[in-house]
Amino acid sequence: MNKKIFLTAAMALSLAACGNNADSPKDEAANNAPKSSVEVNKEGYPIVDEKITMTMVAPGLGINEWNDMDFIKDYEEKTNVHMDITTPPQSEFKTKLNLDFASGDIPDVIYAGGPNTLNAAAEVDYGSQGLLAPLEDLIPEYAPNFNKLMEENPEIKKSITTTDGHIYAIPHINEGPTSKWIMGPVWYNGEWLDNLGVKDLPKTTDEFYDLMVRFKNEDPNGNGEADEIPISDVNFGGIRHWFMPAFGLKGWGVQVNDDEVSYSFTDPGFRGYLEFMHKLYAEGLIDQEIFSQSKEQLQAKGQDDRLGVFQEWFSYFITGRDESEAINDPMFAPLTSEYQKDPVMPIVTGIKRGSFAISSKNPSPEAALRWIDTFYTKDGFDYLYYGPEGSYWVWNDDKTIKEYSDAAKNSDDVEKYRGYVTPAYGITVPAYSVPLDPIGGETDSSFNDFIEKETEEKILNNGEIIFPLTYLTNEENEEVSDITVELETYMKENEAQFINGSKELNDQTWQEYLDTMNKIGAERLIEIYQAAYDRWKAIE
Repeated sequence: MNKKIFLTAAMALSLAACGNNADSPKDEAANNAPKSSVEVNKEGYPIVDEKITMTMVAPGLGINEWNDMDFIKDYEEKTNVHMDITTPPQSEFKTKLNLDFASGDIPDVIYAGGPNTLNAAAEVDYGSQGLLAPLEDLIPEYAPNFNKLMEENPEIKKSITTTDGHIYAIPHINEGPTSKWIMGPVWYNGEWLDNLGVKDLPKTTDEFYDLMVRFKNEDPNGNGEADEIPISDVNFGGIRHWFMPAFGLKGWGVQVNDDEVSYSFTDPGFRGYLEFMHKLYAEGLIDQEIFSQSKEQLQAKGQDDRLGVFQEWFSYFITGRDESEAINDPMFAPLTSEYQKDPVMPIVTGIKRGSFAISSKNPSPEAALRWIDTFYTKDGFDYLYYGPEGSYWVWNDDKTIKEYSDAAKNSDDVEKYRGYVTPAYGITVPAYSVPLDPIGGETDSSFNDFIEKETEEKILNNGEIIFPLTYLTNEENEEVSDITVELETYMKENEAQFINGSKELNDQTWQEYLDTMNKIGAERLIEIYQAAYDRWKAIE
């Protein structure tokens, strides 16, 4: 695959009141910030004139020891900063990091920790304890490239400023069309559309219903058998996210419209969504095995050309066709209904928090910030992603095109070999991730061009952020965690029953559902996230 666009696809509130004599959490964290005695050069290389050592923890993939990577060795030579790196297996990384914090034996640098390991709750918790260094005062001077990105996009600063007003971690920032996808889109089977002479995709739920009836009844796969399945998925885990916006619901769970927070699964539009899906299911337009089948069973149906509408990162993951054929499978376009008059599609920010943090024991947070800042430029990301010249790539004779090195070409897997050279493989590295030119120069970009065009027309032109990246206090996090699990469990149980008809959806059963959801804590969840949103909006 041409990697020009999709290089990173595989990577792809206020605190509790203090005592009258205590410092505020913000002041306390600031007081715990490390004071560097190291002279740091603010521009160019080396970062420090005399070599310094920092300890680092990062998730390992088992391909190569990081200290043996050509990138790490080359960057140490440039910067004069030696990173003594510990890389527990990725599956054990969260446990290792939690033990480090619990013991107080915290490495100087936490690399590629987010958003699952060093998540928002962990940032607030460890930051408020003074275990992480506050970075906001150092960023303008020692991370000018990252600071420039924050100035150009205020959403970044809002999204990484915690409840006590501090920034404790630097994010991964992704640019490019697919960076705004909430997940892989829904796709139409293009061959079926061609066989039925369909020129225009549905724009309303009624038009979509009519097309699904045609998919079921008019033998679009042309095998003379009534074996077509218009819509399929695994337990609605994919298509739910893309169909809910047709009913005024931007996405999963908490959402915000006009500064007002709501919960999509108790919104009137969710009833409309359930009624529509029940109609499709009852008429055999939705796979009758949708609540029980595996991903492998779904793929088998796709490869037998039995599916009309399905969700995946790219359509050929389901159909088994190649990229040139997948260009004929159009992306699902937003639908409208009585609940949603204007087309809307959910998008995400492209910001993944917690990618780089500095502990309060770090001997020079200034040097650590400078060490990471270069990767928030296109050239810096190129260097991080491909590694230094001569390892994964070399210049051609006239130094105009990067080509694979002999070692990369002779490896069993040329892409996996990159993970031998640089840590920017298979993990969310702290960087400004931008589309890069592929190794080898010009290649066929028709599939990438197709994806970019479809994304722009179908998603980005109609895109709205579901809910911004906010932070909760420790107390709020604890409350939300308990509420959310129970709410989503109950919702999914009722979603299945309402759609398959085992529970009739009427005024009484809907009210019973709402009453139970609110009893579990849906209304309280809205209150908490409204407060979080208000705090987020107030950040300057």
